[in-house]
Amino acid sequence: MPLTQNQFDSLVSLTYNIGTATFEKSTLLKKLNAGDYQGAAEQFTVWNKGGGKILQGLVDCCAKEKEVSLR
Repeated sequence: MPLTQNQFDSLVSLTYNIGTATFEKSTLLKKLNAGDYQGAAEQFTVWNKGGGKILQGLVDCCAKEKEVSLR
């Protein structure tokens, strides 16, 4: 099943923020390629750390990206 525009947009944003090399190795991409779109969306919340610490700005951003990807 092809990605929706919202899924695509969320993935572009995430990839921009974490880098293509990290995205290519991510569980999110593995789930997406397996057709597990719900599982892939759940993975957005994993990317909430900067410098090894959970950052509220990233928590908020990832939650929004997850929400957008599920629309």
